[in-house]
Amino acid sequence: MPAGKLDKEAIRELAEILKETDLSEIEYEASGVKIRVARQIVHTSVAASMPVTAISADVALSSGVAASHAGAVKSPMVGTVYLSPEPGAMPYVKVGDSVNVGQNLLIIEAMKVMNPIKASKAGVVKQILVRDSEPVEFDTPLLVIE
Repeated sequence: MPAGKLDKEAIRELAEILKETDLSEIEYEASGVKIRVARQIVHTSVAASMPVTAISADVALSSGVAASHAGAVKSPMVGTVYLSPEPGAMPYVKVGDSVNVGQNLLIIEAMKVMNPIKASKAGVVKQILVRDSEPVEFDTPLLVIE
């Protein structure tokens, strides 16, 4: 293979070996050319064994009024929202809780990274507009703090 030329077939073969062997990465070198192929392995068995959390009656569906509320906390990214630090744990906040600036409100998982969403102001949680494990888009209203 000439220098600087991409060997797509070699990459495909290495990717297939990754799948077959359940490896997360593989590296191959020949004739001074080095190829490294890596992937993220997602284990769904963990998610399947997580207990289902009952959704409180306090959870409100997102509405136009709540979304435009001055105290609405909106998602800064696309991802999956989690209301508690781990499956089965108590949620970070509930409706009626007082929160302080910088307090964790929930987590948004984006690209396998857990991003804490913190309160930008002190107040009382009036509404929770999302459900645990729900996908959210950028600017989705998450909860309301007054």
